[in-house]
Amino acid sequence: MPEPFEPKIKKNTSSLGRKGEERAASAIEAIGMSIIERNFRSQYGEIDIIAVHEDTIIFIEVKAWSVFNIDNLQYSIDLRKQRKIIKTAKYFLCENRKYSNMSIRFDVIFVKEKQIKHLASAFTESV
Repeated sequence: MPEPFEPKIKKNTSSLGRKGEERAASAIEAIGMSIIERNFRSQYGEIDIIAVHEDTIIFIEVKAWSVFNIDNLQYSIDLRKQRKIIKTAKYFLCENRKYSNMSIRFDVIFVKEKQIKHLASAFTESV
């Protein structure tokens, strides 16, 4: 007898992403970072969170997935995505000269269910 047909249910990834960004924002504020921009967009791409901590401006990519192991999520930020984030960060800095004398850092925050993993300095411009 044939197997019954089960339709694939598409999870609402934008809702998952928004919830992940909210949790990431709360986590970085809890460690003393100040968020200056959320979901900054340019013609080059988007940066989920832009924060400042002491003399450093931090561009943060948030990855919220329900399927993969949190330890494997670092591979989700490929070279192409890194370049888009870097170009968008440069655009932000050109538009906001008051941050031009600050150190720059690119972080990635992975969110899965109750876990949050923050990779500070996850990549650099030299990619």
